[in-house]
Amino acid sequence: MINKIWGKLWGLIFILLIAALCLKACIRRDVPRHFPQKLPDSSIENIIYPDKNKNVTINGIDFLQTQAPVGKFGGELILSTIGEGPKTFNPCNSKDATSSSMAGMLYDGLVTTEPRTGEVIPLLAKDFEVNGNDYIVHLRHGVKWSDGKPITADDVMYTYQEIIFKGLGNPSSMENMKVEGKLPSIEKIDDYMVKFTTPKPFAPFLRQLSNPIVPKHYFKPYSDRGESEFNAFLSPNTPPEEIVSNGAFKLKEYVAAQRVVFVRNPDYYKINTQNERLPYLDKVVYMIVGDTNNEILKFEAGELDLLSIRGENVARYKLREPNSDYKIYNLGPDTGTLFLLFNLNNRKDSDGKWYVNPIKQKWFSNRDFRAAVDWAVDRKNMVQNIAKGVAKPLFTAESLNSIYLNKYIKGHPKDKKVAEDSLKKAGFYNKNGILYDSDGNRVEFDLYTNAGVLEREALGVMIKQDLEDLGMKVNFKPIEFNTLVNKLSNTNDWDMAIMGLTGSPLEPNDGKNVWKSTGPLHLFNQRPQNYKVDDRLEWEKELDEIFELGAQKLTFEERKPVYDRYQTIIYNQKPIIYLYSPIRIAAIRKKFKNVFPTPLSGLVYNLDELYIEDGELR
Repeated sequence: MINKIWGKLWGLIFILLIAALCLKACIRRDVPRHFPQKLPDSSIENIIYPDKNKNVTINGIDFLQTQAPVGKFGGELILSTIGEGPKTFNPCNSKDATSSSMAGMLYDGLVTTEPRTGEVIPLLAKDFEVNGNDYIVHLRHGVKWSDGKPITADDVMYTYQEIIFKGLGNPSSMENMKVEGKLPSIEKIDDYMVKFTTPKPFAPFLRQLSNPIVPKHYFKPYSDRGESEFNAFLSPNTPPEEIVSNGAFKLKEYVAAQRVVFVRNPDYYKINTQNERLPYLDKVVYMIVGDTNNEILKFEAGELDLLSIRGENVARYKLREPNSDYKIYNLGPDTGTLFLLFNLNNRKDSDGKWYVNPIKQKWFSNRDFRAAVDWAVDRKNMVQNIAKGVAKPLFTAESLNSIYLNKYIKGHPKDKKVAEDSLKKAGFYNKNGILYDSDGNRVEFDLYTNAGVLEREALGVMIKQDLEDLGMKVNFKPIEFNTLVNKLSNTNDWDMAIMGLTGSPLEPNDGKNVWKSTGPLHLFNQRPQNYKVDDRLEWEKELDEIFELGAQKLTFEERKPVYDRYQTIIYNQKPIIYLYSPIRIAAIRKKFKNVFPTPLSGLVYNLDELYIEDGELR
């Protein structure tokens, strides 16, 4: 149990507080926002956070000045990533967490999220104003791309008009900006000012301006050649020296299945209080490790500087901490979700072949079959034996630290009798310990997850056992992550899967691409691109309506009941069965300074401010 473990080590893990601040539509000094006055307590102790960044103009250049303590230049930070590495360095085409984080090293957006409060704050933009449905963005003067060319309104216009609004690359960015199917307009006021106008009031819009801005002069030749050329642009095979970027770091080296190396951008627009350009670190290296066990071994051998600690190892690391070279932080509940996913697709591909075997599809499309699976999985056992108590059961589509969490959904324990009754109601029967459907077909299907993530592999073994307890035959198949993503989002050749999604505890509309019936991540019932037939299930129609309505409500009080309803639908219909929410525990070497962890942003969101103390350079 969480309280037993952490009662000895830390005290209480967290107290989930939900509060809200009404949205306002006015000028920049009081921008629209919907974040709590206090985020969930993560038991991060004795952290003194710096004041907010300031705008400082020096010799005609509009710098962003950090108020963090001045550090020392040099050294490297070595991080890790599990899997085979990034699929692309194109920030407009990244569809997985690894590619997105790598591309995020290279490209900044107009705005970002304040790491403690969740407020929308300027980044590449110097400032912005909000007047009704108009969003006026003022760009920084004198800021340059890595090839020396100035960053201007033309780059912003190009990024939104010719990439995002056309759905090039990852179409989720386009979908998340629509209101009732309509995109905002964008107008160039001058070389350093643009105006966006939404067709209707749109509460999430300001956060959508965090999309990475890309250089028109570098990207346009590829976007002009069409979707296939653009999707291939900035592949991992691209020579690093050719990449034009604007982030704090530039790509130096990519060695397939081994490492990705980033070096500091000497012309970055962020400075310290002595007006020296950041970042401090010379390098940030991502080691590509095969699995979480290998990751642990590398951290313990001193080859990695940061480690996300799994529940089973928390007590051991905490006991060693006083005599170690690392410090452990409790970051509170994970901001993402971990779940079991059904494939409800009942369509044929262009060759007339069923995406899902019609017999299996009949099972998965039966709500009572899905309910039986929900009642059969033992979340308490998962928390105790996989997460070692450092987690809580999860039953909703919003994470436990979301300010929009539906607190009325209490969930339930495992109950085999209820599961068996649901199967009987759906026409299934058990004969000699084997489950059959009403047509006499044995219930057998494949269960996938991404190999190398030992937590998910352990979950697969446990879920397989729980379902085979009902007479089902489950073929558990961990596979390489990119292969799994291709199955889920392209070929639709899968039955059930254990997956996770990143999320925002501040904005449910960021999940629109998952819940809208036409969304590119509507994985449980994926429709082909430009699919014209309206074959939505009734509850899918309601989800579509909810995500249109919720985005147009401008206060937290108005929005909360709307998003409560979507969580209720998912809980009742169960196309996705949520499992548990881990508590995020991470260790970082003590020599790194300017570490200001937050429940919202994690541990090393401020890579440009981190430095190594006492000249401990590699």
